[in-house]
Amino acid sequence: QERYSAIRHLPAKTLDKSRVQLLMNAGLMADLPSLDSSGAEGVGLFRTELQFLVRNQMPKRSEISAMYKRVMDAAGGKTVVFRTLDIGSDKVLPYMPNVEEPNPALGWRAIRVGFDKPGVLRMQLQALLRAAEGRPLSVMFPFIAQTSEFDFAKREMEKVKERELKLGHKLPDEINIGAMLETPSLAFSSDDFFKQVDFLSIGGNDLKQFFFAADRENELVRKRYDTLNLSFLDFLKTVVEKCKKNGTKLSFCGEDAGRPIEALCLAAIGIKTLSMRPASIGPVKNILLKSDLSEVQKLIDKAKVDNDNSVRDKIIQYLASR
Repeated sequence: QERYSAIRHLPAKTLDKSRVQLLMNAGLMADLPSLDSSGAEGVGLFRTELQFLVRNQMPKRSEISAMYKRVMDAAGGKTVVFRTLDIGSDKVLPYMPNVEEPNPALGWRAIRVGFDKPGVLRMQLQALLRAAEGRPLSVMFPFIAQTSEFDFAKREMEKVKERELKLGHKLPDEINIGAMLETPSLAFSSDDFFKQVDFLSIGGNDLKQFFFAADRENELVRKRYDTLNLSFLDFLKTVVEKCKKNGTKLSFCGEDAGRPIEALCLAAIGIKTLSMRPASIGPVKNILLKSDLSEVQKLIDKAKVDNDNSVRDKIIQYLASR
């Protein structure tokens, strides 16, 4: 981080005056000091499952609420987006029945668990509402594959809000409710859905493996498919256009957001909010400050004309010439 200390608190603005918001991912209180040291503008993803995974029994609502409050306090007014429990697949709670599944990445996980165990979801939502203590709150539901799942999650939030009011608890001044787009199916939802969500966050790690049908844990195939593949960029561009049409805030979260070349291309196609590991913010900002997004978009267009599989080589050449 010291290497990038001179640009730490500069806005990530490209040569063509495009502003890109750089956020950090977190999951522990110990991550929060990186908000200042990295120059992150907020927390684009706070993983809430870690507090559940490190225990031998279900945590109490009061315990996780106190934790969320400390996170918001430490953020000092900067945005924190809390993702509700993303368990299942590779993250199994030791005190819940372990369901043997032939393909857990496509199985009973994330919001699907919440759908079948709404009590756990409600408990977590209550904890978040209380932790906010009237402050603005952003909550994101993971692995939404169809609009009915988001409708369910939103209804649960409404039920919890009503209960909290009856108990005399103060609600946040503002509640933003979003969804993670990790399955291609959600991208083809109706305009009504895009208008209904306050924000969408593209979960790049899962989305990429489902788009290419390539297990990201499988070393035999995971490196064969490039994020800068033109078909994948085109797919992401359709999401950008749909969000623009419906006034939906959009971000990208995942390993690729923290890779400078990938981040540059994501910004060029219109994804102007990126969430990444704190250590990646300096390198990504450094590349953005030196680049012109309109030129990068032209290179993407040229790669299509040239029938390239990926735009990566052209971007590497462009950066080498800077």
